Amino acid sequence: MEKRVVIYTETTCPFCLQAKEHLREKGFGYDEKDVQGDPEVREELLDVSGQQGVPVIVVNDEVVVGYNQAMLDTLLTDN
Repeated sequence: MEKRVVIYTETTCPFCLQAKEHLREKGFGYDEKDVQGDPEVREELLDVSGQQGVPVIVVNDEVVVGYNQAMLDTLLTDN
């Protein structure tokens, strides 16, 4: 089953950059939503995760707050 990955980011966030690089290295595409300066995307982030900080990564319906590589790898490899 193909994974749908969405990552909420800010351009200056080093953990966001690490998360995106990790996803690319693992061969996963993702939709990036930059919350900086976009109130609608920031509101969406709050609705999805209850968080204002980034990165927030959504794999299918599972939410990962922050760059947690081990949790991300588990979600990406689960069937």
